[in-house]
Amino acid sequence: MVEESLKDRTAKGLFWGGLSNGLQQLLNLFFGIFLARLLSPSDYGMVGILNVFGILAVTLQECGFSSALVNKAVVRQEDYNAVFWFNVLVGFILYWILFFSAPLIARFFDTPELTALSRYLFLAVLISCMGTAHYAYLFRNMRVKQNSIILLISLVISGTAGVIMAYYGLAYWGMATQAIINSTCLTVLRWFFSGWRPSFRLDFRPLKEMLSYSYKILITNIFLQFNNNLLSIVMGRFYTIKDVGFFTQSNKWNNMGCSVIQGMVQSVAQPVLHNVDADKERLRRVFRKLLRFVSFVSFPCLLGLSLVASELITISITNKWSESIVFLQLLCISGAFVPIHNLYSNLVLSRGRSDIYMWTTLVLLSVQILVSVLVHGYGMKIMVICYVLVYIIWTFVWHYWAWRLIKLSLWDAIKDVFPFLFVSSVVVFLSDFICLHVTDNMYASFIGKILFAGLLYIGVMWLLRVKTLQEAFEYLFKKKSTSNGIER
Repeated sequence: MVEESLKDRTAKGLFWGGLSNGLQQLLNLFFGIFLARLLSPSDYGMVGILNVFGILAVTLQECGFSSALVNKAVVRQEDYNAVFWFNVLVGFILYWILFFSAPLIARFFDTPELTALSRYLFLAVLISCMGTAHYAYLFRNMRVKQNSIILLISLVISGTAGVIMAYYGLAYWGMATQAIINSTCLTVLRWFFSGWRPSFRLDFRPLKEMLSYSYKILITNIFLQFNNNLLSIVMGRFYTIKDVGFFTQSNKWNNMGCSVIQGMVQSVAQPVLHNVDADKERLRRVFRKLLRFVSFVSFPCLLGLSLVASELITISITNKWSESIVFLQLLCISGAFVPIHNLYSNLVLSRGRSDIYMWTTLVLLSVQILVSVLVHGYGMKIMVICYVLVYIIWTFVWHYWAWRLIKLSLWDAIKDVFPFLFVSSVVVFLSDFICLHVTDNMYASFIGKILFAGLLYIGVMWLLRVKTLQEAFEYLFKKKSTSNGIER
């Protein structure tokens, strides 16, 4: 019964995670098209530069305790309560630090308008700190459906507000307001759906037993956010705000693509891997199955996005964003590996090795910073190419830890990943070649590439009798089989 329960919860978690993230990205696409048509690259660059500071502040106030709560064998009311009041206290302190640091940020990027904008945008940090413990409660209990509803409602409300404000000429102020409204909706709805309420008994002693785990997560997440926003920081320093805007736009589209898969896996990976960690052989089977699923979805989706990048940008947000196309094509290649890195990191965390997670991410960031600074003089395109190459190579570093922890051989991992990478690459190449010689119409090319690549990929997977595809169809059409489940 326990086994069946775990299988069912994992399948449902993947389904709701995938559905939620798919709908989220469709909504992001819908609102993003309107905003990109109404706003300029400089508007995007203004908010893109500040995003890293807001994200780092949210990471600091969360302090890794959400992950620590998930990994705890038994969680009490006192644990959630201590995390809640700690997050609130740190959130308020960080906001005022950012408030008084705003002129320094504006001076660093030589953009005086950033002072007032940053003080307004960082209100989102102040609001989000009051919902972190509630998110941890939902995440630990694998309430993926509730989290999906929360995210979708918040996105609809904030996206609508952002578009309306941009329409009335409020430019980057509309984007900042959108972020604040999104944080407010997320916090309010997490309170509502979790059902958990903090008490006014301030006792931070429960944090001590989580601190040895959480501080490593904190340090790692700080460097991870630096890594995710590294190019925006470097570009903001060495290039123009407009250049940052083009990159921010392309990175946003890339994130929409990989977030669908990453969010789907993230919603279940750590809890599931933690639940089966007593049996190393079983854990290895579970991880390999998740690795095959991630590869099966990630490579065709992200390489496919790279395939239609030119048509997608031109049709949806017009030629004024044409300089974003080459960045999107490059970022999609590394974006295909983002969910795989995420899965490896969840394996490491499920084994309680937050130290490995910390140092692996820290060294990656150091390498990325070094490479970006060394090559920035050769132009933005070369810098992005080097960033992509380093990220892909780093997959082998993550795998080294999987080998150390669960004895997963490199050859087994290659067998799980490479077939999907190879088939997806061939499908993308053939689709581009055929559509290029069949039609010159941009709209026909866009639709043709999607249909041809999608049908060809599914057809090849079906002819090869790939079990991942068969299991996905069986779950979607409710064809239960005793041979299916989370284990092979």
